[in-house]
Amino acid sequence: MTGPASKRVLIVEDEALLAMHLEDLLSALGHEVVEHATRIDMAMKLAGDCDIDFAVLDINVAGTQSFPVADILRQRSIPFAFATGYGAEGLSDDYRDSPVLRKPYSQADLEGAIAQIFG
Repeated sequence: MTGPASKRVLIVEDEALLAMHLEDLLSALGHEVVEHATRIDMAMKLAGDCDIDFAVLDINVAGTQSFPVADILRQRSIPFAFATGYGAEGLSDDYRDSPVLRKPYSQADLEGAIAQIFG
């Protein structure tokens, strides 16, 4: 059973091992991964339709940037964090203030990003 702080999460990540690791970290923090997208078209549909509290978006998903997914989430007032190996340098100007998880990240890094999202 999930606690009161439990959140429903969308993961957008094309690397299976990274997605599984992220799901494990989120579960350990008491959150529920409700959807996982490995391609931008799938992610855009889920971002528009899915009942979630926040999302973690890899910036580069199979060679395509995830900023259109972030745009949809913003329109729906759903917070998100980007995950990237490039850190904040990989963000477009429109997203400079967004939380960023720099790969590889730890559970503490993820906790910090979630705190920033909901702080």
